[in-house]
Amino acid sequence: MTALKVPPDTSPAASPQALPAAYLDYNATAPLRPEARAAMLEALAAPANPSSVHRFGRAARALAGRARGQVAALVGAEPKRVVFTSGGTEANNLAFRLAIRQGGVKSLIVSAIEHDSVLRPARLLAAELGLPLREVPAGPDGVVPAEAIAAALAGLPRPALVALMLANNETGAIQPVAEVTRLAHEAGALVLTDAVQAAGKVPVDLAGLGCDFLTLSGHKLGGPTGVGALVLRDDWTPAPLLAGGGQELGMRAGTENLSGIAGFGAAAEAARLALPTEAPRLAALRDRLQALMLAALPGAPVHGGGAARLPNTLCIGLPGLPAETQVMALDLAGVAVSAGSACSSGKVTPSHVLTAMGLPEASAREALRFSLGWASTDADVERAAAAWITLVQKVLK
Repeated sequence: MTALKVPPDTSPAASPQALPAAYLDYNATAPLRPEARAAMLEALAAPANPSSVHRFGRAARALAGRARGQVAALVGAEPKRVVFTSGGTEANNLAFRLAIRQGGVKSLIVSAIEHDSVLRPARLLAAELGLPLREVPAGPDGVVPAEAIAAALAGLPRPALVALMLANNETGAIQPVAEVTRLAHEAGALVLTDAVQAAGKVPVDLAGLGCDFLTLSGHKLGGPTGVGALVLRDDWTPAPLLAGGGQELGMRAGTENLSGIAGFGAAAEAARLALPTEAPRLAALRDRLQALMLAALPGAPVHGGGAARLPNTLCIGLPGLPAETQVMALDLAGVAVSAGSACSSGKVTPSHVLTAMGLPEASAREALRFSLGWASTDADVERAAAAWITLVQKVLK
């Protein structure tokens, strides 16, 4: 196991004798895997543009092709249907554009627990184009009922686009994508699945899910930031977000981020090969963390704990203490965690995911997300549990 090395905190609040950090925020960004770093350095040494026809360009194009195959293998897709983007956000936006421009979509259905990179484009496009939009809430277990999406489909103009993530980024709750896709296709609808959090943590199979669009992000599984992918089930006529060259099958103009793509590919391959042993290892660490916390505070709510979850994710509340306060206290104790999505940091509003599950705003404001990954250790879990239990003891005084 490679130890995660984190630079010391040099902020005024940091103690000169601060303990090494325990990083439990993989759902925000996973540390770069050694395999990804090596692939990026190899690509950075390539002197050419992948679109160039000379031997150097061909060599650069071969690096991108290798990465395309590695990402495709992670989700059981054909390499030719992997479109590299700048990340999951761009991939989701591109999927909406394809569905509306080329798929003729006339209405939108999104789960209310989607990442903002799905919710915001859906709301914006609905307002700009006058498309009916339905946001379907989750149940108390964090799972969006397939029948609720089917009911929403029944009352909307066709064809529709249904967006349902494969696993939630805050609770880890796994969603019934295959069932929803079957119902959606019976109604003539298209399906977009944000698999950013699921890929590399649980098996992902495009054919088994049946979705039309699947999106990924490199930095969630140990690749670099700034690179992601849209994976297509079928061939589509390009509808690029940016006008320019014909890169990425005409889907995404601009010279490819070769080093980022190479790192993404290497991380995808490493995650896929490790999955059979890594998933149970992480589940054991997560369950140990949860057990320690519940032993200290038996009534602590575990959000999404009643559903099938990602093996690395724990969302737990500490009644009476705002999540922001918990995050800062844990940071001072050398433990890095998040209060909801990292993309929403700095917000004072409660988690939209937890409120969509029916939680009161007060409870939604008290939840922390602990997420583990490839470099997580028993020591990380013990340190995190001890720091959180110290908070519990202060609250209970």
